[in-house]
Amino acid sequence: MKSDIHPDYHTITVKMTDGTEFTTRTTWGKAGDTMHLDIDPKSHPAWTGGSQQLLDRGGRLSRFQKKFSGFMKDGK
Repeated sequence: MKSDIHPDYHTITVKMTDGTEFTTRTTWGKAGDTMHLDIDPKSHPAWTGGSQQLLDRGGRLSRFQKKFSGFMKDGK
């Protein structure tokens, strides 16, 4: 096995948005650093299943729906 080709893994603390913390091994930062998360699985709707509203004020979605509204309706 070649020497000096593997990254330096060390332990850091990860602080979630709700204040909870855990330790993990990573190549990010320096040993003993703390990573503060802005978005995590406890707060992001992609993981929590939160409702997402689609707002469109005459933009791309409206143009797409207008362009393809009759597509495949008349069997042609």
